[in-house]
Amino acid sequence: MKKASVESLDRHLGQRIRDIRLRNKLTIADVAQIAELSPGMISKIENGQATASLDSLVNIANALGVAIGSLFKNFGAPAGEARLVKSGEGMEVVRRGTSRGHTYHLLSFDQGPRKRFDPFLISMDDASEVFPTFEHDGTEFIHMLAGRLEYRHGDATYLLEPGDSLTFNGQVPHGPERIIEVPIRFLTVIVYDSPVRE
Repeated sequence: MKKASVESLDRHLGQRIRDIRLRNKLTIADVAQIAELSPGMISKIENGQATASLDSLVNIANALGVAIGSLFKNFGAPAGEARLVKSGEGMEVVRRGTSRGHTYHLLSFDQGPRKRFDPFLISMDDASEVFPTFEHDGTEFIHMLAGRLEYRHGDATYLLEPGDSLTFNGQVPHGPERIIEVPIRFLTVIVYDSPVRE
């Protein structure tokens, strides 16, 4: 590996270690004690001033409570990495109770073992469909694109028409109550509250 590449990797590892340590509210001394390294060495690694051995990286990852592979996440990835899903190419997802006239297309995907968000384009074409009640962690945002729909959240019902938006706590029972005008299309984004575990 060229010297510049080694220095780049050292900086990347140092930044990742610092970011994960701070996110977990750990001090340099905490990590050093668990990883059986000196605080000075942890500080040098975080600042990209020292190249950590593989054994040291394994110990640091264990101290941070993450897999060693997560320390290398996105190394060498193009700057501004983005995910493009072309129109009509979103992966179709089947959810409980949505087998007839009701489709979910996943518009993006989140990398890693824990999801931060799920964006869906939802289509409904069957006015007689009976809907299940949904409950999940996080906050859900809905933006109506086409059609008219009564949407239930807890004890309240909201009329959604094109251009309307609704944001709510996903742990409260919710779901479509009544289809008024088909075809219905709406965008929904679920943002999860729990911290990311990398």
